[in-house]
Amino acid sequence: MTTPEKNGFPGKGLIKGLGITLKTMVSRAGTQQYPDVEPELPARSRGVIGLMESNCTVCMLCARECPDWCIYIDSHKETVEVPGAARARQRNVLDRFDIDFSLCMYCGICIEVCPFDALFWAPDFAYAEGDIRNLLHDRGRLGEHMAGVPAPPPHDPNGEPSKEESTAAKKGGAR
Repeated sequence: MTTPEKNGFPGKGLIKGLGITLKTMVSRAGTQQYPDVEPELPARSRGVIGLMESNCTVCMLCARECPDWCIYIDSHKETVEVPGAARARQRNVLDRFDIDFSLCMYCGICIEVCPFDALFWAPDFAYAEGDIRNLLHDRGRLGEHMAGVPAPPPHDPNGEPSKEESTAAKKGGAR
């Protein structure tokens, strides 16, 4: 049992709590009315995944690493004739690239493992659908999300140069 001298008078905690409640009741709420007022999102916020189709080489790393298996990729091989080459080369051509956002847990693993920077976080967040079947976004719809992707931050001039810059400087200095 506590002594009244140590804690002050009985009911001090109750009065303190009621004072905080009263202060909260008379202060202005910071709620934004979402459909009418668009929220101000921070730069580089995560919303939906966008696809830059021209960078995709159909390596399938994103689909293999996805823990939810929500990325579906189909491709075919195409023969490319290179002038002056001994034989024709083959390259993968993207036929289908779909992400099922009803399964996606937005972990970002697919974006991290993409070696060719074909996947990006777009700040679009208002893409709710009335039917769950409409959450399967094809490559055309994923490409539309790329319009909202912000440019990457500039390189820190005081930081160390990237691996590519240092390799280019070494090759340029050797000649």
